Amino acid sequence: MSVDAAALRERLPASRSEFERRLDRLIVENRFTISVFFPLNGIVLLVASAEGWLPAPLAFNGMLILLGTFVMRSPLIAGVVPVADRKTVAAVGLLTLYAYGIEYVGIHTGQPYGPFEYVVDLGPTIAGVPVGLPVFFIPLVVNAYLLVLLLVRGLADNTPIRLLSVIALVLTMDVVLDPGAVALGFWRYFEPGPPVLGGLLSTAGGFYGVPLSNYAGWVLSATVAVVTLDWGFDHEALLSRLGRCAFVLDDMVSFVILWGGINVWFGNYLPAAVAAVIGAGLWYTDQFDANLIRSQFGSAE
Repeated sequence: MSVDAAALRERLPASRSEFERRLDRLIVENRFTISVFFPLNGIVLLVASAEGWLPAPLAFNGMLILLGTFVMRSPLIAGVVPVADRKTVAAVGLLTLYAYGIEYVGIHTGQPYGPFEYVVDLGPTIAGVPVGLPVFFIPLVVNAYLLVLLLVRGLADNTPIRLLSVIALVLTMDVVLDPGAVALGFWRYFEPGPPVLGGLLSTAGGFYGVPLSNYAGWVLSATVAVVTLDWGFDHEALLSRLGRCAFVLDDMVSFVILWGGINVWFGNYLPAAVAAVIGAGLWYTDQFDANLIRSQFGSAE
């Protein structure tokens, strides 16, 4: 059967603006599925995998993890594409190279995060580094950048305040992410020390199984990432887009639900509380749309 090339061309967007409009509509029509159902489903599948309740190949299926992550990232991608230019692409490209490079160094030398190894399949790898690493890492920084722009508002024009605030939020997000990932068994740090204070700290300076050296490494990577993205994005254009786009921070909502829920399951209550604080920040900036949930469960009234 031959494909009607003319009909296919008619279905494709004729311009970048049309592509952006279609992408926006796709996200809007599926907001609940993307930002609520996917992270809730992720909690179930990841916890079931960690507890040994799922058989192979469903348990910790790397391609499913990568696909689910990409779907949850889609509102952020759709949100920033309209304000992205060549400088933005260059910044993301440079940051991608940095992410691969620093992860390779970390895996093979233990610097700067401390000695660790991946335990779970997170998709295809090259030299031990997950190919999907930029999908996992870069959006965290972009989400933090966008939320800080909303939180500091007028102070966003002050470069030191803007950069330091974003770096601090990226580190705060890792306080949520790393303990949850370690509890799931995504990766393992070597010899964090025996737990004390109910598992909160360890004698080697660990935090829920994560050595403090990891957070020192994140200071470096967060600083590089934030400075690079600050160079690549026009923060005034981002603020304008945030004012017009209701879903741009839905990926941050997914982050709060997914990692907050996983930390609660494993008894990591302090990281879960930090996730709740981030959620409160989204609520304060009107980026946590409670009507989205009500519309799904209250339509029968």
